[in-house]
Amino acid sequence: MSTQAVIMAAGKGTRMKSERSKVMHTVAGRPMIEWVARAAFDAGCEKVIIIVGHQREIVQAHLEAKFGDRVEFAIQQPQLGTGHAVYQAVPLLDGDVARTLILSGDVPNMTAQTLGDFVEASAGFELSVMTAVLDDAAKYGRIMREGDAVRGIVEWADATDEQREIREINTGFYVVNTEFLCTELEKLCAGETDNAQGEYYLTDIVGVAARGGSATAWILDDVAQMQGVNTRTQLAEAAAWRRARINEAWMDAGVTMIDPGNTYIDADVVLAADVLLHPGVQLIGETTIGSGTTIGNSSVIEHSTVAEDVTILPFCHFESARVEDGARIGPMCHLRPGADIGRECHVGNFVEVKKTRLDEGAKANHHSYLGDGHVGAGANVGAGTIFCNYDGYNKHRTTIGAGAFIGSNSALVAPVDIGDGAYVAAGSVVTGDVPADALGVARGKQRNIAGWAKSWRDRNE
Repeated sequence: MSTQAVIMAAGKGTRMKSERSKVMHTVAGRPMIEWVARAAFDAGCEKVIIIVGHQREIVQAHLEAKFGDRVEFAIQQPQLGTGHAVYQAVPLLDGDVARTLILSGDVPNMTAQTLGDFVEASAGFELSVMTAVLDDAAKYGRIMREGDAVRGIVEWADATDEQREIREINTGFYVVNTEFLCTELEKLCAGETDNAQGEYYLTDIVGVAARGGSATAWILDDVAQMQGVNTRTQLAEAAAWRRARINEAWMDAGVTMIDPGNTYIDADVVLAADVLLHPGVQLIGETTIGSGTTIGNSSVIEHSTVAEDVTILPFCHFESARVEDGARIGPMCHLRPGADIGRECHVGNFVEVKKTRLDEGAKANHHSYLGDGHVGAGANVGAGTIFCNYDGYNKHRTTIGAGAFIGSNSALVAPVDIGDGAYVAAGSVVTGDVPADALGVARGKQRNIAGWAKSWRDRNE
């Protein structure tokens, strides 16, 4: 049977102590609401309706960028409870879609497989609620049964002491016959509230379905999937669960992690087999790592592409960079946006590269800044070299030809071109072009004064 989804995501989340909408806080690089929407689509939902409220423009913009017109939005304002929230989606529901899956936007780890199983098990009932059995049921709504039959849900605030002893709880996920849902929500929201919180509870329609003999409960085995996020602590717990699943999947695919519990991989990262990750590595955003690449301790790689057989030594940081096969990077190297490192290049410790291309085999091994430039194949950039690319108003370009040699502690004042095979003498401040195969020297002439050092000491001792 066909299925559509409604996701409740209107709340501010006051316990997060944040100006940001709760559902926009991230787990493994994705906002929580994106995780929920993806799970709904992957479970086979034909359309997804998001109930938005707090910071709705931000939530809507993000989801439209990810899913386009596959998502639709309804506004809940004011926010008068879960029943009222889902009621806002009624005008957008497709009456030809038999069932509606109702989800919570702050439960990021519910998987598509679990949702699919839940929908399948709900066939033949007007309403099915996903439940779980907890040792500590906290303040979740309690499932009321007579024998095995579901009779309703009582919210914790309205429950008696005896009812609060029940360990089977409501996870907040439902599958409901679409026609039944629309009819009962209209009735619910047309009446008066009669509960401790003065809200329209979605759970009230469970009792309606139960009285008609068409309500059931589906018990979730993996209770970690139903963890809602209301606090920063719960956000960290949800992220840890998701990170463990991501790491396990990559290890099953042939990636080696020395310490999986201390390796952080976002959901949109792509890894090839035989990648080796040392402790403390963070792979962030849309990052791709090729086969045979090793990434050293505590390196952070964001939105970057790293090819095959690359060695990245510890404590490197990449941002929107690209590295080709066989390069050796680090330790303590910073590749900033636009860094483009060619095959078999060496970029060493305390080297910063920004918006600069290094062609095959080029080297910059020590303490250098290469910004807004191009380094030709096989060129060597000596220790302490900097590209002086900024004049206070504009950026300028430095070009180093193939096979050129830049002596240590040189400053290349852009715009400047160093020709193929040229040499720049150590300590030079180069302000003009150096022709191919020439030696550029731009420093003061050395003068030795005999006996000066001894005379200085004698005068001061």
